[in-house]
Amino acid sequence: MSFRASVVTLFPDLFPGPLGASVIGRGMEKGAWSLETHFLRDYARDRHRTVDDTPSGGGAGMVLRPDILAAALDDVAPGEDPRPKIVMSPRGRPLTQARVRDLAAGPGAVIVCGRFEGMDQRVIDARNLEEISIGDYVLAGGEVAAMVLLEAVVRLLPGVLGAAESHADESFENGLLEYPQYTRPQAFEGHEIPEILTSGDHGRIERWRREQSEALTRQRRPDLWARYTQKP
Repeated sequence: MSFRASVVTLFPDLFPGPLGASVIGRGMEKGAWSLETHFLRDYARDRHRTVDDTPSGGGAGMVLRPDILAAALDDVAPGEDPRPKIVMSPRGRPLTQARVRDLAAGPGAVIVCGRFEGMDQRVIDARNLEEISIGDYVLAGGEVAAMVLLEAVVRLLPGVLGAAESHADESFENGLLEYPQYTRPQAFEGHEIPEILTSGDHGRIERWRREQSEALTRQRRPDLWARYTQKP
């Protein structure tokens, strides 16, 4: 069973974008995952194909209508579709590598890309949409955020990135940031590759990498370091 992604968006032409390139695109070509887009205006009910309206209570901007979004979601994921329904939102829970792994282990995802001032809360509640954020900032819409989520997930699927070992030492996989990486030439602008990495002593190399990961995490991400040191 391949991972199946369905994206509800006002800008379907933005896809696949970077998801069609490199190993992610090749994974799609090989059938490891699939991507379909659904144009939200196709579910509008008037000749102007209106999908939004003014916010109740006043305020700037426009809000996506719940009836239009519900019609789209019910068509894209009818009945007992087991895929989680996600909306990319700056107020959502931060995307983590743990959530990415959970999604990669499942059948796929239905992702709604917001626009304007957001969407009516009632459709979020009624369709049990999971709100996910990719960071503490605001984008013009959810399309780029959806691509971030999908790239993070798809690269973990079997046969997409390559050897399973490729994932093991990456940032966040073990609760730490990744250690520094080096390659040839041996000398670059007066700086040498650390001697230990060319020693051939794999035990020492592993310990050095762990120490580097711990130091970087402690310096740059004290929030991650606190969680790491509190693990049982």
